[in-house]
Amino acid sequence: MSRLFAKRLPTGSFIMLLMFIGVLLSAISVAYSAYWNRQLLNTLYGELNVRDKAQAEYGRLVLEQSTWTAYSRIEMLATEQLKMRVPDPAEIIMVAP
Repeated sequence: MSRLFAKRLPTGSFIMLLMFIGVLLSAISVAYSAYWNRQLLNTLYGELNVRDKAQAEYGRLVLEQSTWTAYSRIEMLATEQLKMRVPDPAEIIMVAP
């Protein structure tokens, strides 16, 4: 009776089992690497979005700085608030070094 249940496996079945396990592991690793790639790509797009916002803010700040430091604005503030004026040529005194 024990001989009926003790059949031998066909030759090469162990190799087929190893190949099946290898293919299964390969399929799982492909799925995992695709998932990981998507996660990294989402992170990259998030960081690129942050960079773009920072560049836009920097551009606005440079424009604001150039507006506040414009020569005509500085001259107007000096004239109106500080009562400064350009001296007449007769008022200029040259000092020797």
